[in-house]
Amino acid sequence: MRVGQGAGSTARADADWRAVRDAADIQYVPLAEPKVVQPEGPPEWLKALGRFLEAVFEPIGRLLGMSWPVFQWVLIAIGACLALFLLWRLVVEPLLDRRRNRAPEVEEVHWTPDRAEAVALLEDADRLAREGRYGEAAHLLLRRSVRQIRDTRPDWLSASSTAREIAVLPRLPEAGRRAFAVIATRVERAVFALRDLDADDWNAARSAYAQFAQIELRA
Repeated sequence: MRVGQGAGSTARADADWRAVRDAADIQYVPLAEPKVVQPEGPPEWLKALGRFLEAVFEPIGRLLGMSWPVFQWVLIAIGACLALFLLWRLVVEPLLDRRRNRAPEVEEVHWTPDRAEAVALLEDADRLAREGRYGEAAHLLLRRSVRQIRDTRPDWLSASSTAREIAVLPRLPEAGRRAFAVIATRVERAVFALRDLDADDWNAARSAYAQFAQIELRA
């Protein structure tokens, strides 16, 4: 090899190296060590609370045969159960009670007795009244009216529903509630006062029921 050729090769190699070295997309400087962020410890008040709880409850844990690390998890579990119990009593249970006690929506359609049944009932009751049996006539009106409601709308009444409860039933029109109140008052008077009704009592009960059933009374 000639000396000139060796020097030229060396120069070209140096030039190629400098070109590679000066390339901006190649990193030669060692990267800095990433900083490791140490997590912050618990606040001082929490540490103080932990030391206080340990001082108070660690003797109890030793009496129960448990070390403090084990006993503190027992206390945490008890505290969580207590928190859930308080949440239930203070938030969930009142909401359930309000929903349970919420008044049902009142139906818009009011019930009235079937006209043919109402006419037949008044005719039967009038026959008793013409015999002077006014208390029986009023009692018949009351008993059959309750049966009519029970047959057509059994969901409105229970086995223990009284005439006075029916007299305030929202699903009855005002005339129906008034009729039940008038008839029930007179029937109770006859039953508990041991005094039969008179013609005026019967006419009041008869008129109230006829108005409820939308029947025009004949003299």
